[in-house]
Amino acid sequence: MHLFTLLSVAYAVSSANAQHADSIKNQTTMKLNAGVITEKLAETKSFYTEIMGFGVTFENEFYLLLHTPDRTAEISFLLPNHPSQQPLFQPPFQGQGVYLTIEVDDVDAWHEKMIAKGVTIKISLRDEPWGDRHFAIEDPNGIGIDIVKYSGAAE
Repeated sequence: MHLFTLLSVAYAVSSANAQHADSIKNQTTMKLNAGVITEKLAETKSFYTEIMGFGVTFENEFYLLLHTPDRTAEISFLLPNHPSQQPLFQPPFQGQGVYLTIEVDDVDAWHEKMIAKGVTIKISLRDEPWGDRHFAIEDPNGIGIDIVKYSGAAE
């Protein structure tokens, strides 16, 4: 009798875990918000709002949440070592190993706009063999920003 009860409980737990895994796998709503821990909140806000055209979703003395002009994506910035944050979210970003890709309709116009605003172009405007046209700049935190028009494989 005890073995049957134990097996029934094990089956129920296994079934519940499988249903939970399926519900996560079939989830259709998921939003990614990248975050960067930086001392440069003011410079970052200025760059993304004045140069890139982002809007401010939320801001306080230690946190900045920005959105793209069409509000389809957000990125956040947080002061390092803030007492409100757990240790995982305290060390500052070291300025390497991260890049953002921003897909635009007219990469040539964006390139001209960046030059007109005095932004240093880190990778010149170019066409890639796989068909993309892009160039790259860098934000105040050292994050590379690849501005691209996806067009598929070149023929």
